[in-house]
Amino acid sequence: MTYKEASQFLKSCGQYGCVLGLESMRALMEGLGNPQNHLKFVHIAGTNGKGSTAAYISNILAAAGYRAGRYISPSVFCYQEKIQISVAGDIKEDNSPVKGNNNPVITKYIGETDIADCIDKIKQVCVEMTGNGMPHPTVFEIETAMALLYFVRENCSLAVLEAGMGGRLDATNVITATECAVITSIGMDHMHILGNTLKQIAAEKAGIIKPGIQVVSYEQKAEARKVIEAVCEQKGAVLTTADFNKIKIDALGTDGTIFTYKGREQLKIKLLGENQVKNAVTAILAADALKALGYHISEKDIRKGLSCTRWRGRFELVTKKPVFILDGAHNEDAAISLGKNINIYFPNRRILFILGVLADKNYDAILKHTGIYADKIFTITPDTMRGLQSDKLAETAGKYCSRVIDAKTVSKAVKLACEAAGEEDVIIAFGSLSYLKEVYDELGEALS
Repeated sequence: MTYKEASQFLKSCGQYGCVLGLESMRALMEGLGNPQNHLKFVHIAGTNGKGSTAAYISNILAAAGYRAGRYISPSVFCYQEKIQISVAGDIKEDNSPVKGNNNPVITKYIGETDIADCIDKIKQVCVEMTGNGMPHPTVFEIETAMALLYFVRENCSLAVLEAGMGGRLDATNVITATECAVITSIGMDHMHILGNTLKQIAAEKAGIIKPGIQVVSYEQKAEARKVIEAVCEQKGAVLTTADFNKIKIDALGTDGTIFTYKGREQLKIKLLGENQVKNAVTAILAADALKALGYHISEKDIRKGLSCTRWRGRFELVTKKPVFILDGAHNEDAAISLGKNINIYFPNRRILFILGVLADKNYDAILKHTGIYADKIFTITPDTMRGLQSDKLAETAGKYCSRVIDAKTVSKAVKLACEAAGEEDVIIAFGSLSYLKEVYDELGEALS
């Protein structure tokens, strides 16, 4: 099978939609020889912050000398970024040292040949499953299986898996050898699938907790916290909860943040945003939980892993004059965080928004928490079947901002926003990760 054929197969599987449940996934993994049983995992669920927390943890592990696999969703800038391997920056693939390299971590994406090889095997099992009267696996199930096959092939010491939706019935929950479960910030999202209350959603996220394992949780709202505590008690899992009151910000700017947490002084991160310090603390606690299990992770490794972490499209500064920020704020809690970040980094600055959302999101709530900061909003329609039409979004945006322009396309929105912005102004593109690559492409030379 070629990479092109593999891509065509994956595209054709889009017809099978999104189906929660593990029966089909277990059958698929059985047909592949259960590769997940040859791996150990850090499993991450939550509403916001999963990707950033996974990036921190993977880099800490790599800095400590472990071969860390990472599976994320969605990908934003290229398909291959869904499946990654991170290793210490001074070690080659053959475990020989790299001379003159000061980067503590090197990350590579799965290659086209590996994708083709894995999908070839998976397709054969899919044919067998449907031949036996079983449902055809979904794209997410197939991609999860591909990640697990690849991590075994790459001899990963640990795989950091980001749950796609929920946790309890998510395809990633086919795994059994979880060393540490991490629950990031839980909020209201995907309510039509996960439930209409924080308690119901938290129960789905907490479904990744296995008996007797280490569990690390973001500091949650009381309703979610009680669910996590109850599940841990029921399963005999050891719970560590972040205490954000113990965070002290030492320095903060568009170059990064320096902070102290419970005696750990002068911790440095380059990711921007008040939430990123909290995600970093959650990752630190996950590293401590792994240390308690016998993993050799030093304080130096933690600091290296944190300081080298990059995560594109998450309150990312891409140009400075004018300031151009890309962010994946796509639900109410993320919008609240974005509003806080605007106040922190850009007080008294003129703000222009480029906004595109998916139709199943609570875009009124997103705008309620962000629209008040905007001098002007340019709405676009994301190029996906789930994208909300820009004119409908513009109508809602008009409730919160008096200057709204239905730009329709990313190309026009970027052009209009850049023409309207002065050197001291701030442009923020957010709402859905699905269109951020288009923004990069439109900005072109401005990113170099």
